[in-house]
Amino acid sequence: MEIQGKTARLYMKKDVLMSRVSEMSEMLKSEYKDKDPVFLIILNGAFMFASDLLKGLDFDCEISFTKVASYENTESTGEIKSLIGVNEQLAGRDVVIVEDIVDTGNTMKWLLDELNRINVKSIATCVLLMKPEVFNNQFEIDFLGFEIPNDFVVGYGMDFNGYGRNLQDIYQLD
Repeated sequence: MEIQGKTARLYMKKDVLMSRVSEMSEMLKSEYKDKDPVFLIILNGAFMFASDLLKGLDFDCEISFTKVASYENTESTGEIKSLIGVNEQLAGRDVVIVEDIVDTGNTMKWLLDELNRINVKSIATCVLLMKPEVFNNQFEIDFLGFEIPNDFVVGYGMDFNGYGRNLQDIYQLD
């Protein structure tokens, strides 16, 4: 398969993803069923993961969205830009950040710092994919789907210059 002129090789099939996402939903249920959390979904990449993850929750919760970007092409720019703000009142609330992928961790660290400034009650991170070999921050990922090598991946919401988000499996770009 090709995406925008780059070879895309199958990396992780939908059934593997769905199995792990279901397990993560169960963990979130156990932790948050009595807490009325706000799930803060990081757009655009986490939308498919968040949709599948949150369908498994059967308790009161709010869902909000924010957009934070630090990528151009296949490289992190290192410059973080908050593009869409959060409208919900988060002070004093339990917030769960739902993110598709963490590599260096700079974007997540920036968001954690922003949330701490507004005095949320608690913050947890729920991440589908993490690249430990390039992670360079000092925070824990509370709910993690998979650790992966430092490969550029697309599909299941993740993109290459806007393409590939619609794919149900995850692919590695060469």
